[in-house]
Amino acid sequence: MESLDWTWLLVLMAGGFLAAFVDSVVGGGGLVALPLLLASGMTPTMALGTNKLAGTLSSLTSTASFVRSRKVNGKLVLSLFPLSLAGAAFGTYAVQHIPSGFLRPVVVGMLVMVTLYTIFKKSWGQSSTYRGLSVRSAAWMGVAAAALGFYDGFFGPGTGSFLIFVFLALGFDFVMAAGNAKVLNFASNIASLAVFASFGYVDYRYGLPMGAAMITGSLIGSRVAIRKGSSYVRPLFIGISGLLIGKQAWELLH
Repeated sequence: MESLDWTWLLVLMAGGFLAAFVDSVVGGGGLVALPLLLASGMTPTMALGTNKLAGTLSSLTSTASFVRSRKVNGKLVLSLFPLSLAGAAFGTYAVQHIPSGFLRPVVVGMLVMVTLYTIFKKSWGQSSTYRGLSVRSAAWMGVAAAALGFYDGFFGPGTGSFLIFVFLALGFDFVMAAGNAKVLNFASNIASLAVFASFGYVDYRYGLPMGAAMITGSLIGSRVAIRKGSSYVRPLFIGISGLLIGKQAWELLH
């Protein structure tokens, strides 16, 4: 086993803090965390697994913050939790056998539509109009939870943005949508981590310290979001979605 590189450990912890601060609210932490893990010399599968370990610790912390502040619809997310869990486990298993790169152009297009819709519908997510699920919306949400869980395990970029968009479409405000999204993202992270760990694709020497730094970042980030409300979350959502579009488009073109 290679010796621990303390310089890279400190870099990963600093990057993890920054990634978790943003990821705790609208997702997109992989924009920072994953490139750093790859730059440290890890193989892509080891970097993905180690990122899932740190990300699971981060999402657990932000989920707890949103739940404690009552910014989560418990009944709704608990019913969707097993679907995200199962979808992510299957997606992570599938990606061991099927290349995921073909999804990139689809994801770019979907992120562009989600971002543009949010920009032009300025009043969207400012206040909650959610009054419960109909039979149709319940079926739609079940499919969305399972599909986005699978997507998170199989490919990943933009999962937080897509989850928030789904909850906004149900009528939640931005803060509640972010809280609900973090619970389902936590479910997909748990399942994906379990599969990566079973294949031996997690470096705990770097993942656990990075996760500890991400716990701090997610705790601060979620508290800022809860305190500042939709006026803070909406522009952050648009900004991170824009960065995700740029990164995925760049990788697609090159």
